[in-house]
This record gives sequence, structure tokens and C-alpha cells, in this order.
Amino acid sequence: MSEKIVQKYDVAIIGGGIIGSSIAYHLLQASPGMSVAVIEPDPTYEFASALKSSGGCRVQFTGTENIQMSLYSLERIRNFEHEMESKGRPAPVDWVEGGYLFVVEPEHVKALERNARIQEDHGCVVKLLDAAGLKNQFPSINSDDLGIGVLTPHDGWCDPNGLLQGYRRKAIELGAQYIKDRFVDAEASGGVARAITLESGARIEADAFVNAAGAWSGLVAERFDMALPIVPMRRFEHYFTPGAPMERLPYVKDLSRLAFRSEGEGFSGGLVNGNEPRGFNFEVDHEYWENVVWPAVAHRFPTLETAKCHRTWSGLYEVNELDGNAVIGRWNAGLTNLYTCAGFSGHGMMHAPAAGRGIAELMLKGSYQTIDMTRLGYERVERNEPYREEGIL
Repeated sequence: MSEKIVQKYDVAIIGGGIIGSSIAYHLLQASPGMSVAVIEPDPTYEFASALKSSGGCRVQFTGTENIQMSLYSLERIRNFEHEMESKGRPAPVDWVEGGYLFVVEPEHVKALERNARIQEDHGCVVKLLDAAGLKNQFPSINSDDLGIGVLTPHDGWCDPNGLLQGYRRKAIELGAQYIKDRFVDAEASGGVARAITLESGARIEADAFVNAAGAWSGLVAERFDMALPIVPMRRFEHYFTPGAPMERLPYVKDLSRLAFRSEGEGFSGGLVNGNEPRGFNFEVDHEYWENVVWPAVAHRFPTLETAKCHRTWSGLYEVNELDGNAVIGRWNAGLTNLYTCAGFSGHGMMHAPAAGRGIAELMLKGSYQTIDMTRLGYERVERNEPYREEGIL
């Protein structure tokens, strides 16, 4: 019987998607020469959550950490093509500064106004529009049942695949080793993680480990005997076109979780069903558009009553069942060299630049140097104390 292949690294990152690749890049940018392994079973990223998303990035949160992460990430995404140039090759992400528009009914006006003030206090550009103002700026909207809209004009969207591949290429250029294999088990003793075993039988030893496995991160945590309330939840995206000409729209969101934006000649988006059974389900329900999404978009924009859906695809949210926010940090009360960066619940792409930098700072310096993400740490899971965020719609 042959012995297992054993490899030793400074850091082993479980998950080579947009979060894991951002972490690998930031570690090697800050500490050239360190050895970083990224374990990723599928380099085609067929099921990667970020690549199934519509690529939005916004500041419309209320938690200081989330707003600060968005502001930093927006700056990086705007400049990504040039900052992440790899061996003379630009890293285009097709950034569109189309804005975000949250709309609510009259009974929620005060809450949205309060949220907007918080965002302004953090330096965000925010524009409040009453029903008449909404109709004036977006002639196709039905604002009869709306109380207010909040527009953040410097928000927008980009190509998630471009962002992921840009980080991956740059991380590899800096020395990261991507290993095409699947994590299956972990070894720990004396309060630290010692090694992980891969599907091929290889054994990876490291000084530190990062769980950046996205929708799979809850299962990865189990192997370290860590209770992490992150589960996969199926969601749909649709590409549809209007039956008659209408204006381009920002990323429109409402309290029903309808969310869509302009894309080419049409629109991309959907309506998240928060009651969707949890699990790894990638089946496409082609009736969901007609039964759920189409009535919602047609109500808000009557021109879309004659919309045609051209394509529907499914992806996964990595849902943090505690509070819908990311878990970022070190397991201080358990395995002190195990770090988690997961559970973004639909905000992983937009916060990947900031989260990757934060984990790198924590690992290399022992504490956060720029954005203090302590409140997003695992301790709140252990205390069963949800992170307070009123801006998740």
C-alpha cells in the first residue's frame, strides 16, 4: 500500500472561488515568498456561486463593516483592470456604474430614510426620491404604491468571472499553487489544525487554514468539529427583454426581494425565495419566471407586462442562517489557526476585495489594520448574537 502524498505550506485555503482567490492574492501581495495552496475541485467553476450572480456592488447597508467593505471593494473593482494586470495582460471586469435603487412602500419610509442617513454618515453619495421623483427619473416605473426610493448613483455591477479570474491569475503569478482536488477531511490536535486530506489521498499540512468554501463551507467546518450555520440555498437568475422600448434602469431592489438591473438590450435579475429548501439543488424551474418574477417586474414597471424571458439559470447562496452576514475571522476559542471567510449570503462578490485583504491582515499582522471586522467574527455565532444589519433586502 503506497503512502499518502504529503505537502507542507504556510497557508492552505479550502475553496478557490472569488473569496479564496482574493485571500491568496492579498496574502502574497503583502508577504511575497510565502507558500500558499488553494484547494479547488473544479477550475471551470461551473457551480461557483459568484459566477451565477449578476455582479452587483452597493453601499446600501447599515452595518459599519458592510458599508466600509463596499466602499473599499467599489474602489478596487473600478480600478481592477489596471491594478490586477498580470504579465502585461489587463484584467477587465466590465464595470458599469449604473447605480442601485431601493424602493419601499409608505410604511417603510422612515426606516429607509434612516438607512440613507447612516450611509451618508459614512461618506456615501445618496439621493432620496419620493413617488413623484421616482416617476420623473424613471418614467416607466409604477410608483403609485411607493413611499420612497433611495438611489446610490456610484454603485453598479461588473462581470463576476472577470473578477474571479483576475484574482486567480494574479495569485498564481505571485506564487499561489492551485490544487485541483477536493477537501474531504481535517486533522487537529492541541488546539490547532494540523492537516487536511484530499479526495486523491494527498495530505496537506499547513501552519494556517482558511475555510473559503462558499456554499460548501458549513460542511468543511464540520470536518474541523466547528459548528458553522452556513447552508446552500438555490436561487434563480433570468435574462429578459421588454416588449416595448424603455429607459435603462439601475439595480432595482424592493422588500419582496425582487432585484434586477439593465443588461444589454434587456435586464438581468430575479426574485429570491427565502423559503427555498436548503440543499445543493441546481435544477432550473422554468415556471418560476412566469409564476413569480414576471408578475413582480410587470407590477413595478408595467412596460414589462410583455417582457420575454430568454434564459433562466440557477446558482447557490451561501446562507448564514444566523443573520445573513459573512463570518470573517479566526476561531479563537477552538482551532486558533483556522480562519473562516464565508456565509456572505449573496454579497460575496461585492465584498471579496475587502474580505480578502482583511483575512490577510489578520493572518499576517495578528489584527485588522484597515477595516475592523471583529464584529463579523465567529464569536457572534458562539454567542448566538446576530450581527445587526437593516440594509439586506
